[in-house]
Amino acid sequence: MISYVTVGADDIAAAKRFYNSFLPALGYELKEGPEGLSYALPVPTGQKPVLPDFYVKPTFDGRPASAGNGAMTAFEASHQAQVRELHSAALAAGGADEGRPGFRASYGPHFYVGYLRDPQGNKIALFSCSTDEPGRDD
Repeated sequence: MISYVTVGADDIAAAKRFYNSFLPALGYELKEGPEGLSYALPVPTGQKPVLPDFYVKPTFDGRPASAGNGAMTAFEASHQAQVRELHSAALAAGGADEGRPGFRASYGPHFYVGYLRDPQGNKIALFSCSTDEPGRDD
């Protein structure tokens, strides 16, 4: 099981604008400190955490942050309209489009996804696989 994902950022304020544009809508809560941004899903009393957490941090070695070639973090939305709404909000918050929301021929008939780059260049996917909505082949 993946426990957490960390991406580097040189401009924490820009990263905060970007990630706050969609992560709270997916249930993530932000804790901010001198070490950066920590996003986690709330934990009801007596329950185990729902993982993974997502962290946005300055680099530990002090060199500029860089996006991994081929690395991507995907966040699941509840439905296709939410994918469209959050993709648009993330673009307005400083993200770059890497693929408008829609179905992709190489994935299953209900995999609806939009791709973005955060201000640092990290690739992000917002997707829904709801079988309660029309699929690509419906």
